[in-house]
Amino acid sequence: MGKKGKKEKKVRGAEKTAAKMEKKVSKRSRKEEEDLEALIAHFQTLDAKKTQIVETPCPPPSPRLNASLSAHPEKDELILFGGEYFNGQKTFLYNELYIYNIRKDTWTKVEIPSPPPRRCAHQAVVVPQGGGQLWIFGGEFASPDGEQFYHYKDLWVLHLATKTWEQVRSPGGPSGRSGHRMVAWKRQLILFGGFHESTRDYIYYNDVYAFDLDTFTWSKLSPSGTGPTPRSGCQMSVTPQGSIVIYGGYSKQRVKKDVDKGTQHSDMFLLKSEEGREGSGRWVWTRINPSGTKPTPRSGFSVAMAPNSQTLLFGGVCDEEEEESLEGDFLNDLYFYDATKNRWFLGQLKGPKSEKRKRRRGTKAEPEGANEQECGKASAQAPLEVVREVVTEDGTVVTIKQMFTAPGPSKQPQSDEDDSPEEAGGPLVEPRPRSNAMLAVKHGRLYLYGGMFEAGDRQVTLSDFYCLDLHKMDQWMVLVEADPDTQEWLEETDSEDSDAGEGAEGGEEDEDSSEEDQEPQHPLVTPGEEFADYLPRTEQYWVRLARDDAGSEAKEKRVLKVAHAMAKAFFDDSA
Repeated sequence: MGKKGKKEKKVRGAEKTAAKMEKKVSKRSRKEEEDLEALIAHFQTLDAKKTQIVETPCPPPSPRLNASLSAHPEKDELILFGGEYFNGQKTFLYNELYIYNIRKDTWTKVEIPSPPPRRCAHQAVVVPQGGGQLWIFGGEFASPDGEQFYHYKDLWVLHLATKTWEQVRSPGGPSGRSGHRMVAWKRQLILFGGFHESTRDYIYYNDVYAFDLDTFTWSKLSPSGTGPTPRSGCQMSVTPQGSIVIYGGYSKQRVKKDVDKGTQHSDMFLLKSEEGREGSGRWVWTRINPSGTKPTPRSGFSVAMAPNSQTLLFGGVCDEEEEESLEGDFLNDLYFYDATKNRWFLGQLKGPKSEKRKRRRGTKAEPEGANEQECGKASAQAPLEVVREVVTEDGTVVTIKQMFTAPGPSKQPQSDEDDSPEEAGGPLVEPRPRSNAMLAVKHGRLYLYGGMFEAGDRQVTLSDFYCLDLHKMDQWMVLVEADPDTQEWLEETDSEDSDAGEGAEGGEEDEDSSEEDQEPQHPLVTPGEEFADYLPRTEQYWVRLARDDAGSEAKEKRVLKVAHAMAKAFFDDSA
C-alpha cells in the first residue's frame, strides 16, 4: 500500500513539474512569438492580394525539407505544401502549394486566395470526404536568422474539389507545436506529441487529441496504461485492426546549464480504442516489442503507408552526441512494419545487388566528397541537359529543363568505398542518405522528395525526386536529378544589414527581386509616402489585426509597436 501511494505521488509530482515547465516556456516564448506575429501578418498582406485561383505549369519545386507530400485520394496527383530552406545565413519558409501529375510527370503551382501562413514541420492528412480534403494542423514559423520561433495551433482544410482553403476554428484543441504526428482514424483526426521551443526553453509533448470530422470539435483523450514519453518526429500509423502505432521519435532534456542531451527513441506503443468505438470510447496504451529486423535508432526519418497496410520508414540521421559536438550519420535505408505479424522487415531491392555499407557521405568535411556519385549513377560522361518549350492551353510558354545521364561505357570511376559487388551487378541507383524528406505512396509506388544532409558545417537541402515500385522492389527511378554542389551557400556573417522580412519571404518573391534591381517594397506603404503619414493611416489595420488575434489591449499595443518598428526600419533603408 505504501509503495503504491508513493508511486502515485511520484506520478503526480511529474505531472506538476511538466505543467510548471509548460507555463514557464509559454511565458518566455510569448514575447518572441508576438514579435514574429507582425512579420507573419506582413506576409499575409501579400497573400491577401491573391483574389483568384491561378494554376501555373512550373519546374519542380525548389529545395526544401519539413514540407508535406500527400497523395490525392481520387486523382493521380501528389500535393506538396510548405517547408523550409536554409542558405547559411537566412531561413526561408513557404506556404506554396504544388501539384504533381503522376501520369504526365508535370508540376503545377496552384495559388489559392487566403492560404495558411508560411510554415514547416506541420502535419497534413488527406481524407476522401467531399471530393477529397487536405487537413493541416500546426507547424512553425522561424525568424530569418533562425533564432526565434512561432508555433502554430491553427487547423486548416484544403477542399481539393473546389481548390479553396478554409480555416476551421474550434476551441479545446492542442497547444501550438511542431514535429507532432497526425493520422486519419475512422471519421476523426488523431494527433500525438510534438514540441514547442523558444530561445531559451523547450517542452516536448505526449498528449493525444481527437478532431471529429463530422462535428468539427476537438477532444483531449486520456488513455489508460503506460504510453510513450514526450517526443516529436515519431512514426504514427493506423493498423488494419484499427489501432494506432507509435514508434521512435526524438526528445531532449537539459542536463546542466546550456547543455542539452538528446534521446533517439526506439520503443513502440499501441494505442487502442476498446470495442472499436468512436468519440468517447475508452483508449488504452500498450507497449509492444515487435520481432524481425528493427531500424537502428535514428531521428528525422520519414514515414508513409505502404500496400497491405504496412508502414514504411525511410532514412533519417543517427546522431552521435558529445558535450561539445554533434555528428550525424545520415541514412537511406528502408524498413517495413507489418502490424498483422508485429514484425519489422528490411526493405531490400531485387535489382542491383546492395551490400551493407557504412554511409557517411553526408558527414564529410568537403561537400564534393558527398556528391561524387549522385545516386550511384556515376558515368564517365557529363549529364545531358535537354531544354524544351511547352505551350499550355492558355498560351503560356513554359521552359522545362531535364537532366539525363548520357550513355557511356559501363566502367565506373574509382570510388572511395569498396563497391565491387554492386559494380558487378550494375550501377546502384538510390537516393543519397538524408533526413526530413517527404514521402507519399500512390498506386503501390513510393515517391520521395527533398530533405537534407550535412557536409561539415554546411546544411545541404535537396530538391531531387525519386520513385520506387513497392511491388517489384527492383530499384529507384530518378524523376528529378539535382546537384547539391551548385546550391547557394552563404557563410555566416556578423553584419545586420539584411531586411528582417527577406529571409522568410519564400521562393517566388525572392526570385523576382533578384531578376531586376527593384525599389524596396512594403505591403502597406504607398510609393512616395513619408513615415509620418504612414503611421496614422495604417494604425487601425494593426489594431484590428491584434484584436482579432487575441482581444488583448496590451497585445494590441505590442503588435503596433513591432509593426511601427518594422516600418521605420523600412523607411530608414529606403532613404
